Amino acid sequence: MNSNSSSSFFGGFPKNFWVANGVELLERAAYYGVFIVITLYLSRILGFSDVEAAWISGMFSAGLYFLPTFSGAIADKIGFRNSLMLAFGLLTIGYASLALLPAVMESQGLVEYGRQVVFTGLMESDQRWAIVPVMVVIMIGGSFIKAVITATVAKSTTAETRAKGFSIFYMMVNIGAFSGKTVVKPLRESMGDLGLINLNYFAATMTAVAFFAIFMFFKTAEDTTEKRSLSQTWAALVKVVGNARLITLTFIISGFWMVQHQLYATMPKYVLRMAGEGASPSWYANVNPFVVVMTVGVVTALMRKRSALFSMTVGMFIMPVSALAMASGNMLNGNVDLGFIQVHPIALMMIVGIVLQGLAESFISPRFLEYFSLQAPKGEEGLYLGFSHLHSFISSLLGFGLSGYLLEAYCPDPRLFDSHDAWAAAASNAHYIWYVFAGIASLSAVSLIIYGAVIKRLDAGNVDAEVATA
Repeated sequence: MNSNSSSSFFGGFPKNFWVANGVELLERAAYYGVFIVITLYLSRILGFSDVEAAWISGMFSAGLYFLPTFSGAIADKIGFRNSLMLAFGLLTIGYASLALLPAVMESQGLVEYGRQVVFTGLMESDQRWAIVPVMVVIMIGGSFIKAVITATVAKSTTAETRAKGFSIFYMMVNIGAFSGKTVVKPLRESMGDLGLINLNYFAATMTAVAFFAIFMFFKTAEDTTEKRSLSQTWAALVKVVGNARLITLTFIISGFWMVQHQLYATMPKYVLRMAGEGASPSWYANVNPFVVVMTVGVVTALMRKRSALFSMTVGMFIMPVSALAMASGNMLNGNVDLGFIQVHPIALMMIVGIVLQGLAESFISPRFLEYFSLQAPKGEEGLYLGFSHLHSFISSLLGFGLSGYLLEAYCPDPRLFDSHDAWAAAASNAHYIWYVFAGIASLSAVSLIIYGAVIKRLDAGNVDAEVATA
């Protein structure tokens, strides 16, 4: 079968395109299934404090956003097929290690309640720090996925099929994310906290299937595009960091992502501690991509005649409202009757806040890359866009780190208290956490307005100077 008939058979796309999208779905299912409860795993299974768990998971998330551009340079040298096999091999080892690590450590922490065995954590074991190299392995593997899959989709499409191709890719990402988060609740309901361990077997299985799919079906096509070395990539980073406009915008927009990252940093622990173990934080998190998918097209059409900066500013001012909605759940008494179901107020207002976050993302994310590229020097847009996710690197470190201290101060782990009443008194102001993030979001929104005004004045001054010297 020639390449043209092969493309026709696969809906106009080559086989590599569908293999890449298929393994992307599996990888996203594995990642989001684990990451939505990673702070719970670190605290409940390995016994880390809220602060320790926050910093470990924050550095892991930050690395996933920082490394892909460098991993992409390596992938160019060793080839996409080898890179993907390396990536999924590392991910499988990493996720399997998350499942096996508690078993090979001390057996303390296992307590039997009736017929159920509950893991209370390895509170005193230094061996728990073995998790750090395991997380590094997963981080490196994941960085190759981010770098190679999108590049494969780009190389497997033409100018005519690119929009459709990336639409399919985006759909696969969201299906994988949705399915990964969905499987968490039944595991926890059937196995208690041990489900947090066995969830990693699910993730390892997904990435192992992806590894064999790459081995069997992915073929490396000849690549004649220009390749960038690690030294060139580092030089590009230095250049981006030295661009005052871009780095200022990056720090401002990091405020939005600091709040957005609380879906993983704060929300799971906050909901389970305040609304009870029957709550479903992994399912609540699924509301975000659902809202984005449902609203991004409408919002983009609505904002098509508005500047990217205006659209981003609208989204930034939605974020404080989102955080305040999340805070309000702790000030309502009794379950809320929705007619067909009764919902804990913490859970209900968390969902409302997540809906608003998804709406804000629809205003911000599609236009940020556009605006970011416009601030880059002419002819260097591609180079600069390679580091357009620096904001997520910064916000992961700051957002997760801050979350740990806030949880410890206002919504501490109930297991650290002798009685429920003592814990309830300590967590009476748990909603203050969301006030802090509402303040961060508000500061970022106001800063973006000031940034826009300053940039407009600078650009006008540059034009006047050019006219004067003409």
